[in-house]
Amino acid sequence: QVQLVESGGGLVQAGGSLRLSCAASGRTFSSYATGWFRQAPGKEREFVAAINWRGINQYYGGSVKGRFTISRDNAKNTVYLQMNSLKPEDTAVYYCAATTTAWGSTSSADFGSWGQGTQVTVSS
Repeated sequence: QVQLVESGGGLVQAGGSLRLSCAASGRTFSSYATGWFRQAPGKEREFVAAINWRGINQYYGGSVKGRFTISRDNAKNTVYLQMNSLKPEDTAVYYCAATTTAWGSTSSADFGSWGQGTQVTVSS
């Protein structure tokens, strides 16, 4: 297992930007595919984006495609989520998650390691 800690959340106006970070501990982090999910109050956890262990391939949820970019720096054991053109409907707790076996999945059940989450609030 790998331990994950998110940071970078906060309050931003619609149209603004935020960059989330996910710092990992564990020597094998570079072997994990890593993703971001989000959960708004009263809603199910939603897939946002994922990146493979090399950082070469990414895939995104439909609601964020073209606005969000996921990247990783294995030398720093960190994954990033750059969020641009934010909308009020992007308001949620954002979670970082990692998996060694479920590349291509958008299901939270396929990701075995999770961070505690960071709140993102977008005001209109």
